[in-house]
Amino acid sequence: MASITASTRERPPARLRIRKQLVPYAYLSPTLLLLAVLSLIPIATVFYYSLMDNVIITNVPPSFIGISNYAEILSDSNFLQALRNTLILAVASVIFHFILGLSFAVLLNTRLIGPGTRALFRVVYILPWVFTASIIAVLWRLLLNPNGVVNFLLISFGLAGEQIEWLSSRQIALASVVFINIWSGYPFYMVSFLAGLQGIPDDLYEAGKIDGANNLGLFRFITLPLLRPIIISLAMLDFIWTTHQFTLIWMTTGGGPVRASEVLSTYTYKLAFSSYEFSLASTTAMVILAMSTFVAVFYVRNQRLANE
Repeated sequence: MASITASTRERPPARLRIRKQLVPYAYLSPTLLLLAVLSLIPIATVFYYSLMDNVIITNVPPSFIGISNYAEILSDSNFLQALRNTLILAVASVIFHFILGLSFAVLLNTRLIGPGTRALFRVVYILPWVFTASIIAVLWRLLLNPNGVVNFLLISFGLAGEQIEWLSSRQIALASVVFINIWSGYPFYMVSFLAGLQGIPDDLYEAGKIDGANNLGLFRFITLPLLRPIIISLAMLDFIWTTHQFTLIWMTTGGGPVRASEVLSTYTYKLAFSSYEFSLASTTAMVILAMSTFVAVFYVRNQRLANE
């Protein structure tokens, strides 16, 4: 009886235990409230609009139409073209960002070049990351202008017989935008891979050389496996960011000519603020959110496995 009485005296009351458990949530409450106001409420509102008709700017009261907007969007040829262009932009950007970023990171991590040259290359390679999307768009619009520097150099060296409409041609407008996005985004990969390469112990490479592995074997069996978590994380984040790309597309081609470079972000913007079809624009936004969420789930799972 004495031991039971002592244990009950040492145990805090249930109210104090609950209060102690709620303390972390009290510290998080401002952030959670801000997240709800800036993210959850807008998402819920957009989802509500996607199920309605005649919303925001209309004299007719809104009416519930269920998934009719989704059926209309998914059968719209313009939406399907924008979706295809978005996937082309995202997949091509991820692939070439990986190739360029890893190549430049290996070059900057090698000991074959001196410290001064390496520092100069670091400044040059990271330069695209310094500019904002609007500055990059204006810069490349000037360079790719029919009377710009690119056409001048191509014609001067005999690589082109006439001026090329890089951003105004239906055949190459999307490819030009993809190139600009690749140029502007690879430094993020390069910096991340460089940090990963510098974190790989030299003992592993020395052990591999002792076992008879050449440079290609060292890269294949040591470098790539150790960089795998970084590669997966960068690819997933880059895919999500690229599917949301708007400024670069809007300020270079505007989604044209004739929707040749239209992506989901510009398609949604035109639906909302050019056609005033806010219900369809909300539906398209929810489709983009679903795509991003699908990739984000794999990203979170990869991060959880990496931490384990």
